[in-house]
Amino acid sequence: MTSPDNPAHRVVITYCSQCNWLLRAGWMAQELLSSFSDELAEVALRPGTGGIFTVHADEQLIWERQRDGGFPEITELKRRVRDVVAPERHLGHIDKPRSSGQ
Repeated sequence: MTSPDNPAHRVVITYCSQCNWLLRAGWMAQELLSSFSDELAEVALRPGTGGIFTVHADEQLIWERQRDGGFPEITELKRRVRDVVAPERHLGHIDKPRSSGQ
């Protein structure tokens, strides 16, 4: 069970080391740790090759560079992580209402 003293969620960012995406992955990890310090047990950086850039939260794929069309804006990444690790949590000013044109 997750509590402020015992967070249980894990995020893994896999980045292409051939493409020099370590700084981007590290910055995203820092942003996620700052925003979800009470919910996350860790954010791991995993080097890969071949243009890979994926983000998993609790083993669920939440971003894939080729599938999702590039790199995530940090606000969108935080929303997707939040939806997995703390769906009831409000993210403040970045949590704008979604359009109803579905």
